[in-house]
Amino acid sequence: MLILLPPSETKRPGGRRTPLRLEHLALPSLQPQREAVIEALMTLAEDADAAARVLKLSARQLGEIEVNAALRHGPTLPAVDRYTGVLYDALDAPSLDAAARRWLGKHALIHAAAFGPVGALDRIPAYRLGAAVTVPGLPPLRRVWADAVTAALAQHSAPFILDLRSEAYVALGPVPVTAGAAYVRVVTSGEDGQVRALNHFNKAAKGVLARTLAEQRPAVRSVRGLLRWAAESGVALEPGPAGELLLHV
Repeated sequence: MLILLPPSETKRPGGRRTPLRLEHLALPSLQPQREAVIEALMTLAEDADAAARVLKLSARQLGEIEVNAALRHGPTLPAVDRYTGVLYDALDAPSLDAAARRWLGKHALIHAAAFGPVGALDRIPAYRLGAAVTVPGLPPLRRVWADAVTAALAQHSAPFILDLRSEAYVALGPVPVTAGAAYVRVVTSGEDGQVRALNHFNKAAKGVLARTLAEQRPAVRSVRGLLRWAAESGVALEPGPAGELLLHV
């Protein structure tokens, strides 16, 4: 199984003085796109006014320009430790034991707008770039990433892909139609019996699901296998519309 996770706008600063090595990232066929986006972001950082406008930075966020300027030589952290926010607070990767972290490193990709999907333990620097931003000198990010990411995922050996990304990041790299895959939608049932999608709790629930999978490390190779594991583990996961699974909270 391969899990696709979204990134977070908020990130933990710092890390080891080990610079970004694109050749060490998962899905190496994405290196041309990674190079292009990094170069565009670093060039943009040379014009502080333009960078603040394009990246929609507030006065308190102007330090993010320097972060982008240092993409090639700044400190790095494992991607799963770099991100903070609701999903990653619920996942709480730093508290996982070594076996769970190794499992995430093998079975989870985090879809960064700046780097495309990277392995959970791939070392990346802090950066500022959202899925909806158009960087001067580049086409819209959907055109940069979508086809290349889909092709890279098609070459991956995983028999089943569990997609926990937001729809904005799905657009930056749809799962190949030939892959066995399921998109997870977080829902709740109201007192009237109606099932409704959730927003804030959506992220927390996905983080908990990813943590539970890393802790239990099931040998899942299909939707059927995932649903069987969920039933045995008390995870409220059920089939939804075509290609989707509903995670009840």
